[in-house]
Amino acid sequence: MRYYPLFFDLQNKHVIVIGGGPRALAKVRLMLKTDARVRLVAPLLHPDLAVLAAEGAIDWRQKRFAPEDLDGAALVYAATGLDDIDGQVAAAAKARQILVNAVDTPHLCDFLTPALVDRDPIVVAIGTEGASPVLARGIKAHLDGHLPEHLGAFARFASSLRNRVKLRLGDETQRRRFWDAFFRSPARHFFLAGEAARARDAAETLIEAHAEAADARAGFVWLVGAGPGDPELMTLKAQRVLQEADVIVVDRLVDERVLDYARRDAQRIYVGKAPGKPSIKQSEINAILIEQAQLGHNVVRLKGGDPFIFGRGGEEVAALEAAGIDCAVVPGITAASACAASARLPLTHREVTRSFSLLTGATASGVADHDWHALARAGQAFGVYMGVGAAGHIQHQLLVHGMEPATPVIIIENGTRDNERIIETRADALSAAVKSLDIRGPALIYVGLHWDQAGIARPAKVESFVHSGTIVALPQRTELDASHLHHVAQGGMQ
Repeated sequence: MRYYPLFFDLQNKHVIVIGGGPRALAKVRLMLKTDARVRLVAPLLHPDLAVLAAEGAIDWRQKRFAPEDLDGAALVYAATGLDDIDGQVAAAAKARQILVNAVDTPHLCDFLTPALVDRDPIVVAIGTEGASPVLARGIKAHLDGHLPEHLGAFARFASSLRNRVKLRLGDETQRRRFWDAFFRSPARHFFLAGEAARARDAAETLIEAHAEAADARAGFVWLVGAGPGDPELMTLKAQRVLQEADVIVVDRLVDERVLDYARRDAQRIYVGKAPGKPSIKQSEINAILIEQAQLGHNVVRLKGGDPFIFGRGGEEVAALEAAGIDCAVVPGITAASACAASARLPLTHREVTRSFSLLTGATASGVADHDWHALARAGQAFGVYMGVGAAGHIQHQLLVHGMEPATPVIIIENGTRDNERIIETRADALSAAVKSLDIRGPALIYVGLHWDQAGIARPAKVESFVHSGTIVALPQRTELDASHLHHVAQGGMQ
């Protein structure tokens, strides 16, 4: 971002507005919501500004602008609507090292004024870096309709409890957990309903409950599926849990944008596994989760896709239960469904595809073997996770067990992300496509599915790979790198 949002303390500071028309009026009205001292410099005034000046709400200097008018200002607004005058104001402010905003002239601005949702002391500022003020106003209107009118008063009520909470809950982590619970507790509902006494009683009950549980409280582990990449595909529960986490144990395939939803002060432990490279063992990840929970932390084990679909979530739950650690699972959208949806590729379709299987291309000991004879039968449809390194083996097994060479294969690499690729090929060209197109993953391989089957137009961004040679029965595992597959298998969908 070019403009970094800050909240500026304007108490008893001078804000100078140059101009007397509608633009100046808008800025004056905004500044009068603060504790600033507002001075207006203009030879003539809009009628509403004249009323404010007569009431003493603003200090009006009836004159044309001169650079010395800016002396002592904390902020300056150039709001005449005249390019030459506003330019002079901006230059004079910059010469004095005073922050200036030239209304509707972004290149002259040191700061921009956001659209505000005001629930004092709760203030939401919405900015678009000058790109679309109308959009910012639309977002403001949306938030205005969803935030309770008395939310600011509730924030002041919470502030009145701070000393009491600090006295009863000496540890910072304990206090943070209390406040996480407080803002979702009955105290909030009572206060916003106008029942202040019941709200205070509920708050006191909650404080005591947290104080009594503080010493005995163990940590908790959430296994959270972050989805395939696009952060907007996370569930609301996943977002909430990320906000409550003290520690986040993160996989390699989790998009960094997902972490923007987490608390900035949460500790992050990266345990990603990359194919063919030294990787942390699953037993070590289990130990990290147990250790952090035993320290009393709320831990989020953040995984790409879904924890229980080739995500080793079952192993982690078993290890946590064996150690006496409470845990829960927040499911995520698994890659097979999300990537197919991104490519508009139905996984099932009436009268055409009545079942769909999920397979893995790798295991802890190397390549995965399946009932290839059943998979190769006509009409079968399945998706293969971690199949890039095993593409040659998969192709060989399907062909030698009787799959029709022209069976459609769709490969989706980096599904739902900005660099998504969709490759259309066929069973006898799978291995060649992976090699020739340098597909590295994360990628899903779909066999037996095609847009034509559902009467859906082939998306324009699809790449086609046509096998130019004759079908050759590939030697068993010729194209496999055993060490590479071992690391893939150890990583699961991580």
